[in-house]
Amino acid sequence: MQGVSTRKMEKLARSLGIENLSRSQVSEMTRGLNEQVQDFRSRSLAGRYPVIWADALYEKVRVDSRVVSMAVLVACGVNAQGQREVLAVEPMMEESRESYSQLFQSLKQRELETPSLVVSDANKGLIAAIRESFPGASWQRCKVHFMRNTLAHLPQKEKDIFAAQLKEIWRAPSAELARQRARQLAKRYEKRFPKAIEILEEGLEDSLAFYAFPELDARKISSANMLERLNKEFRRRTNVVGIFPNRDSYLRLVTTYLMEYAGDWSISRAYLNPKSIQTLLLNAA
Repeated sequence: MQGVSTRKMEKLARSLGIENLSRSQVSEMTRGLNEQVQDFRSRSLAGRYPVIWADALYEKVRVDSRVVSMAVLVACGVNAQGQREVLAVEPMMEESRESYSQLFQSLKQRELETPSLVVSDANKGLIAAIRESFPGASWQRCKVHFMRNTLAHLPQKEKDIFAAQLKEIWRAPSAELARQRARQLAKRYEKRFPKAIEILEEGLEDSLAFYAFPELDARKISSANMLERLNKEFRRRTNVVGIFPNRDSYLRLVTTYLMEYAGDWSISRAYLNPKSIQTLLLNAA
């Protein structure tokens, strides 16, 4: 937290329910948080995490007297009991194949086994790293990100009607019916919105990977909405800081929030039905 103004620190502390912090208390909190953050980020991941979600969070950080947009990749997974866990919080200067590969290698060094399914957006570096690091795992392209990519090529007045028809693709009870609905939509709009239809056709199969896991809740494994909600909460809280003075302060705050959520998740109801997870693990054995 060094480098953040006293006013901002007080405002941040109040957002966490803490009043009247002294400078010595801030320093002591920082030292304690650093230890907790490091322990959390390096803990063993022995056990099975059959589904993993990955997404990047961006904030403004001061690096070498410059303000840059820095990414922190957040990876979450469900364990054998269907409970959510935060698996990784890793800062990256760029979203590249090398950066993501290093992240996944560090997860494997912490004893993470290859998951059955990884859910993310369609960042090329991320996709390449997933396939390289987790051979045999399926990749699910987040349907929400995919919809945004497609809708970006429609005029505003047409988006709502088109989006409603897009959603029906992933609501289909089977992958074959989903493909049929996509073909019908493409035929209906290919002349009016050729670029949108091109994107839909190119990315469709990757957005249907969740159908290969009928035992799991399709709503939860077909998108990265879980991480999207986390990101919105981060932004609400980090607005009190504005520009982070360095990478460590950024990582410390983000990880502290994630530790808070991880604690809540550990005592909340399962995110995915435990029986469905056990069925998946048995089928994968």
